[in-house]
Amino acid sequence: MSKTILVTGGAGFIGSNFVPYFAAKYPQYHIINLDKLTYAGNLENLRECVNMPNYTFIEGDICDEELVEKLFTEYDIRGVIHFAAESHVDNSIKGPKAFVQTNVFGTFNLLDAARRHWMEKPNQYKSGYEECRFHHISTDEVYGTLGDTGFFKETTPYAPNSPYSASKASSDFFVRAYHHTFGMNVTTSNCSNNYGPKQHHEKLIPHIIEKALAEQPLPIYGQGTNVRDWLYVLDHCKAIDLIYHQGRAGETYNIGGHNERNNITIVKTICAILDEKCPRKSGKYEELITFVADRPGHDLRYAIDASKLETELGWKADETFDSGIIKTVEWYLKHQSI
Repeated sequence: MSKTILVTGGAGFIGSNFVPYFAAKYPQYHIINLDKLTYAGNLENLRECVNMPNYTFIEGDICDEELVEKLFTEYDIRGVIHFAAESHVDNSIKGPKAFVQTNVFGTFNLLDAARRHWMEKPNQYKSGYEECRFHHISTDEVYGTLGDTGFFKETTPYAPNSPYSASKASSDFFVRAYHHTFGMNVTTSNCSNNYGPKQHHEKLIPHIIEKALAEQPLPIYGQGTNVRDWLYVLDHCKAIDLIYHQGRAGETYNIGGHNERNNITIVKTICAILDEKCPRKSGKYEELITFVADRPGHDLRYAIDASKLETELGWKADETFDSGIIKTVEWYLKHQSI
């Protein structure tokens, strides 16, 4: 008998990289992809799944209690991998309410439907449902900001600084609570900045590629000194696969790429690759760089210690930033409808 797994937000950036990988690797699973198709979701990114016999797409909102209940009942959902989230910090500053609605209430709605479908009562699963698991994808931004040294560990106290990260921190706590109160089999992963194919053009790397190819100014917040640990999206997908199947119930795993770069370095790297692969008629892309006023509450540095994931589950990133960024730029050059 095939097992049905609900993937939420599978038309978004990370989800649309994860779903084709996961559906191809596990033909015995029936993957239900539930996505609201907001501006950040794109079914074009799932073209390789259309003819997969073990893949079903459903357009809908994780906040829709009736729909979520219906899916659990109709498809007998036996696992959840939860990507769906509002995730753009700038948008959370302009309109925080949508972040609370989707990230907090949406996560609660999924957890509670899973609890009702899988469990008889606290700490007792229904017969045959003992292996059901809820995996929640979160972010390193819940930990706040770092100085010039140090790393976020799973034990780092939460200190979210934006409405986005506050909403994700809240959703993480609900997942934790459902494990400790009800005994639900949950895992959580907190990842660093992802990059790679299929990312929405509002995010830094595709945004810079798009602006450069249009010969427009390349905007960088402040002086470009904000540091992020960059994780290639397929490495993230492989980590989620490992955690979902082998992680310990109730545990959190940090996923990072060991690829710290500040924003100005990222932009200059992209410019150098474009100079080689798609040169301007005159001049270098780097000449388009322009500095703009910094974002309110902009965290200075994020960096992840992924040693728990590496030691316990044997994960390691396949891509360095230098290899991953070339693959990424090449993908966008090939798909210039960004």
